[in-house]
Amino acid sequence: MSRIGKLPISLPANVQIEVSNENTVTVKGPKGTLVVPVDRDITVATEDGQLVVTRPTEQKRHKAMHGLYRSLLNNAVSGVSNGLEEKLELVGVGYKAAMAGTTLELSLGYSHNIFLALPKEVTATAVTEKGKNPIVTLTSIDKQLLGQVAAKIRSLRKVEPYKGKGVRFVGEQIRRKAGKTASK
Repeated sequence: MSRIGKLPISLPANVQIEVSNENTVTVKGPKGTLVVPVDRDITVATEDGQLVVTRPTEQKRHKAMHGLYRSLLNNAVSGVSNGLEEKLELVGVGYKAAMAGTTLELSLGYSHNIFLALPKEVTATAVTEKGKNPIVTLTSIDKQLLGQVAAKIRSLRKVEPYKGKGVRFVGEQIRRKAGKTASK
């Protein structure tokens, strides 16, 4: 059995699960609603306040999908019950971030500012404290969309290995290079 796939997903009291005939799972919670399409071969059932994902055979394809759909459903349950958050730090002189409605305005050392329209499912806040790097906090109930938006923001100015400037996740370790040594 898949180590991840065989683990049951515990459902909080305020989360409802519906499985349709097309094998799409609708997860409703206090933060919102998510729909997860599941492969026809994988069976999803609720037992004793837990969500159980099972597979029909030991084929390699079924084993791969077993853990995948269990993880997707677990992410959906945690998203609609608690919400998900991702923090990005802007490291560099003059790097700034500001929110204007649903648009994130970033100043990342280019000759122009970057305006990024966020999806309606993702909300962002930009905090700039004196003497500290600006931090952009993204919140959503959809883990995939949240990661995709965070990766897009990070790709606008990747962290360079010499000075460590760029957009990084809070707490991310960056491999630094020594650079050139001065010759005599």
